[in-house]
Amino acid sequence: MKRLLPSLFLATCLAIPLAHAEKADSTKPTNVEANKMEYDDVKQINTFTGNVVLTRGTIRMTSARMIVRQDPEGYQFVTMYAPPNGLATFRQRRDGGNDQWIEGKAERIEYDDKTEIMKLFVRAEMRRLENGKSTDEVQGEYISYDTRAEFFTVHNSPSGTSKDGGGRIRAVIQPRTTAPAGGN
Repeated sequence: MKRLLPSLFLATCLAIPLAHAEKADSTKPTNVEANKMEYDDVKQINTFTGNVVLTRGTIRMTSARMIVRQDPEGYQFVTMYAPPNGLATFRQRRDGGNDQWIEGKAERIEYDDKTEIMKLFVRAEMRRLENGKSTDEVQGEYISYDTRAEFFTVHNSPSGTSKDGGGRIRAVIQPRTTAPAGGN
């Protein structure tokens, strides 16, 4: 029971939505820069290679290779692959008025435009930033991040299950400070 309490506390802290991902991003066009692009019109698949940079509103993603698939409804599914010995990255402004961001990195990042879920695989890290300072950080082999609900889970295995991993996740949760009432 003593081991369970810190885990429940951590899960509760990470699940509290402080601000949501920038809502306007979902209505913005997706812009991509890369060294090369291949497009399969029949399968609706774009493959970008070489210093790939994707921007969509406040979302910015970088990788060595990216595959974008579009379904018949127009939703996009993005898979980004890191360069050798590097990591693919993303950064997005959060709603809330202040300078608030969420950023992450991993060897592979998948983003589902339909569900607005981002998955980070292998050496995955995410952190929340407020006014340029990190407020919370998590690390694990797999992170699933629901950008609509601002909810994420961290696992110790690349598949997101505990069956194939023995590692540990790591989290740093900064204390939230509030101004005292009445100026005392």
